[in-house]
This record gives sequence, C-alpha cells and structure tokens, in this order.
Amino acid sequence: MTRAQPDPPPPRDRWADAALAVLGLVLPVACVGCGAPDRALCRSCRAELDALPTCRRLVAGVRLDAAWSYEGLVRTLVLECKLRSRVDLAGPLAGRFGVLVRRALADHPEAVLLRVPPSRRGARRRGFDPVVLLLGRARLRRPRALVRVRVGGPGQRVAAGHGQKERTAVERVVATVGTLRATGVTGRDVVLVDDVVTTGVTMAEAIRAVRVAGGRVVRCVALAEVDAR
Repeated sequence: MTRAQPDPPPPRDRWADAALAVLGLVLPVACVGCGAPDRALCRSCRAELDALPTCRRLVAGVRLDAAWSYEGLVRTLVLECKLRSRVDLAGPLAGRFGVLVRRALADHPEAVLLRVPPSRRGARRRGFDPVVLLLGRARLRRPRALVRVRVGGPGQRVAAGHGQKERTAVERVVATVGTLRATGVTGRDVVLVDDVVTTGVTMAEAIRAVRVAGGRVVRCVALAEVDAR
C-alpha cells in the first residue's frame, strides 16, 4: 500500500457555510471530531481531514484508490454516517471520494460505474446507500450495482449466521466466492466503487464477477481502506 498527499481541497461554498452556521443556531450540533459546538465537523477537524493522505494498493491485480485510511477521524465520520444515518457528514466525505471516482472515469471515459453492493442487513438497517449518497453529493452519476446471489453448499453453512467481521480469513473467502454476479459488462471497462475495503475479499469477488461476465475492471475506488500490511 502506498500513501500520497491529497489534492488541495475545493474552495468552500460561502453561502453553504453561512447556511450551516444559521442551522447550527436552530438545531444545535457538536463536531464529531472534537465536540466543538454548532458544526457537524468544525473547521479545525475539516482541515485535519483534508490533510490526511490518500491510499493505494492492489486487489486481485487491480489498482485500488482509497480517499483515506480507515482510522481515527475518518473511521468516526464513516461510522456516524453509516450507523447513525448522519447524512450531514456526507459533504466532508464526498469531496475527495468524488475526485478519485471522477479521475478514474476520466482515465476510462467509456467505463461502466459499478457499486459493490452492501450487505442486505446493513442496507435494511440504514435505509440508504452511503456510496450512492456520496456520489450524489459529488455530482456524479448513480452507479449500477452488482447482483448478490445466494450460494449453497458446505462452505456457506460453515459461516452461516455470522457477518464478515466475525469470520476468520478462510471463512470470509469461502463465504464470499460466487456471491456476486455482474451483467451488461461484456467487452466493457468497469470502475468498481465501495465505501470501506478491509481485507479486500469482497472487492476481489466483485472483480471476479466482472471478469466472468466478460468485463475488465480498470480501477477500484473506495472511501476508506484498512491497512493490509
């Protein structure tokens, strides 16, 4: 995995900044990073977020660009957004994520944008897709999603009833292989997007599904990734 310095953040919208200040008077909030009043993410923590490096690694031989490493302030922001439906935090997260996705599509203008689907349980609990939310905030097109399929057999029964976090590395691979299917990608370049990449097993399965369907994954982009070292 390599880390690069981030691109300079885009200039802040002064009107949006003023609107947030007024909103903070009506609906008091506290910064999720330091607890400072009136902002979901204060200027100091926003500057800290913008200064963090991007990440890059290979998954199944394909380049993965991640906006951040999944730790510290980034982890807090992602969890607040995903688990507590803090959609007000989408703005700070969407900027750099959108830059990476836009860059991948610029490098491959005809590529299909595909979403690695979230778990059914997580999607039901949240009621929204964080990746779709972030891409919308970044003014990018809505991605298509790979299809989840049920796979029977002994390997699946070994891991039954457990989420990915509770499984061993071997169980994750066994439980994941063959669970995704891609359509409409024959002869096409594909950019895969996801929110958090941990071991890379699910992303690797998405790459396999695209290849089996006759497509070619040219880039993977994630909001954050866990250091694979």
